[in-house]
Amino acid sequence: MNCGGAGLWQQRADVVVIGTGVAGLVAALAAHRSGKRVVVLSKAGETATGYAQGGIAVVLPDGLHDDDDSIEAHVADTVAAGGGLCDPDAVRSIAADGFRAVRDLVDAGARFDEAAGRWALTREGGHTRRRIIHAGGDATGAEVQRALDGAARRLDIRRDHTAVQVLRDDSAVTGVLVLSPDGPGILHAPSVVLATGGLGHLYAATTNPEGSTGDGIALALDAGVPISDIEFLQFHPTMLFDGHGGRRPLITEALRGEGAHLVDRRGDSVTAGVHPMGDLAPRDVVAAAIEARLRATGDACVYLDARHLPDLAVRFPTVTAACLRAGIDPAQTPIPVRPGAHYSCGGVVTDTAGRTELPGLFAAGEVARTGMHGANRLASNSLLEGLVVGDRAGRAAADHAAATGPTHADSVVSPTRPALSRAALQDAMTRYASVVRDRDGLDTLAALLDAAPRRPLRGRTDVEDAALTLTARAVVAAAGQRTETRGSHHRADHPDADPVQAVSTAVIADDQLEVKVRAGACC
Repeated sequence: MNCGGAGLWQQRADVVVIGTGVAGLVAALAAHRSGKRVVVLSKAGETATGYAQGGIAVVLPDGLHDDDDSIEAHVADTVAAGGGLCDPDAVRSIAADGFRAVRDLVDAGARFDEAAGRWALTREGGHTRRRIIHAGGDATGAEVQRALDGAARRLDIRRDHTAVQVLRDDSAVTGVLVLSPDGPGILHAPSVVLATGGLGHLYAATTNPEGSTGDGIALALDAGVPISDIEFLQFHPTMLFDGHGGRRPLITEALRGEGAHLVDRRGDSVTAGVHPMGDLAPRDVVAAAIEARLRATGDACVYLDARHLPDLAVRFPTVTAACLRAGIDPAQTPIPVRPGAHYSCGGVVTDTAGRTELPGLFAAGEVARTGMHGANRLASNSLLEGLVVGDRAGRAAADHAAATGPTHADSVVSPTRPALSRAALQDAMTRYASVVRDRDGLDTLAALLDAAPRRPLRGRTDVEDAALTLTARAVVAAAGQRTETRGSHHRADHPDADPVQAVSTAVIADDQLEVKVRAGACC
């Protein structure tokens, strides 16, 4: 319903969901089932969900698996990978709800690979059991996205709509400032769910789609909401290396789960002697081992040798197709790989139902920090978390809207924000804050970011550049504060873990968007 007024279009909703990946669509569907008017904002067609290869980590009920798996075993694996910063209660809550969430996804039309009449299970890095369900071999995310897109046809999804600012009064959310094909406008709403995904485009090469620009982190900081564990950026150990930047295909670690090996140019193992689990060590360990080998040899990449795996093209069609497009036949030639920016383990501080400290603001999926991932995400826990917390956040947002009733957001002037160009920012972040960081590089980055010129947010490019710049400032501040190596955060000048720093920190922003680290005060 257009309300008119002051050069801005104005409409009303009960719940606004920002993002159309797994967490966003599950949240929107849950709020819609609660009878609320839901508007979903989508700035781009691609989602990170659609590119997810590995699968969903889920403990199946007795009788549906052959292994001695359990919720407690899944929790133990997750906590072990998380470098001492997971919240075990949050992990347990999400893991225990996994089968229910997957069953709901099947009801929405998703179909998973089977063997002998049961879901086929595989194993990935950091898991001590075979508990990963998958679809299309290595196209699980595409199947999840397909099923949710079908279920979401009943929703009001606004394409080419970019969220600029979460609007609030002194105590709660009142709406969202939006850029649309019809110009800027306000969606008045008591509940907003951030499901914007990650921030991989802080870096020159990433597995993330083009729209993964840290939007939700920037929106939360601007709204005065803390983020946490943002220094823990997971670099997937095996991104396909072909010399190009931008979004690059990942090579799923399910290949290593089935027996593929990481070797250098001379054929020597990359992970031998590094970790008891070898090539199936957690991602931070494998990525650091590859980075160390590349620094020692001066090579541009290492290799994943999967030539001995049977039916490679059938079991891993997505990987095979990506390799063939790059001129590589993985059945005949080892696959060139190197670490690439992949997943943000931290994000907007929430509980396991997606609630933030600002009433009416919720977050789910990669943008949120529930305590599930700690300092390093365990493989295939991302789709699990998106399904479980997305559903809970949608229901909580609907309940809040029902309790609050309609809101009215004050008209706003289109904001200006510090913003570097994407290319300049990516070059600097890749050089100074990727797999391994140090004080000198972080200080160089901080000076560059502090000098970013202000820019009016007139279009999507402006919004994304500003979001990347603010998100980078938060990453650099948190990484500078953490003078140790833990999980996916590696400091060359502080190579060991410091037990005193086994706590999460929060990053907040003031009214001028100056970021500050609040040590030991995350949650």
